[in-house]
Amino acid sequence: MVEQQHRVPCRLFRQGSGSISALVFAAGAVALWSTNALVGKSLLASHPVSQIQFLQFAGAALVFAAIRLMSRERVAPVTAGAALISLSIGFIGLVGTMVLQYIAFASMPVIEANLMAYTWPLMVAAAVIALENPRRPALLGLAAVVGFIGVALVISGGRNQSWFEGDLVGYLAAFGSALCMAFYSIMVGRVATPADRLLLPSSLIGVALMFLWCARDGFTWPVGADLALGLYLGAGPMGLGDYFWSRALKLEGSGRVAVVAYLTPIASTLLLTLSGERLTVTAIVGAILVIGSCVAVGVERSEVENHV
Repeated sequence: MVEQQHRVPCRLFRQGSGSISALVFAAGAVALWSTNALVGKSLLASHPVSQIQFLQFAGAALVFAAIRLMSRERVAPVTAGAALISLSIGFIGLVGTMVLQYIAFASMPVIEANLMAYTWPLMVAAAVIALENPRRPALLGLAAVVGFIGVALVISGGRNQSWFEGDLVGYLAAFGSALCMAFYSIMVGRVATPADRLLLPSSLIGVALMFLWCARDGFTWPVGADLALGLYLGAGPMGLGDYFWSRALKLEGSGRVAVVAYLTPIASTLLLTLSGERLTVTAIVGAILVIGSCVAVGVERSEVENHV
């Protein structure tokens, strides 16, 4: 009995320590992700999308390669079909999400593109309703509908003459970016491939594709601060951000820490506002609906997974 009494506090301490570590990693991921739009906006003022993306994928590839070299985790051999599936998931999640997101940043107000790109939790909620058996489908459905109403308000922005201040291609790209991230979020948990093995090949493919894009556009190689910021976008938000988030989920599971991810649009929108970006009153209402819906979806998924 005494031995059991000693074991319980030790087990609780380990669980509490794991929870704290998970929250620290999750907060680190959100902090990095939140700077993506702000840094991207500053670079887009003087550099083409192709060049920024090349630097971003190069920085991410370096980080994923370093993580892979330091990893001691052994992975069982997989079939060619399973490897192709993992590569496809990583490619859509990494290359599709980031390329479409930056096309949106370059084609429409960055603050609006950022909010639209973070509607992926709502798309995941819609997929859960359609494909799974959630505990409270009505709540998830209502949250998704409210979120997409918020997107409509962000797009309209309270402007009487036109709904679209930016290029229509930008809005479609932002929506596509969210769709890619939603697909990745749904599928990544269904494969056993570790994050570094999943994302390193995709980042290398991204480097090659962006190099070809840069060669077609032609560009002057950035130096100094611009070079550092471009590599930071890859090493920070894309590389370490994804790695920190993976560590958080490994320590705690996607239940209680999942909600932390939905703080990203709040933090990133705040940073963009402080940098001079502005939303109309109507768009602000839309932003609140988008962010609130994402948090509601996160809380619902957290409760479901913790209940299970």
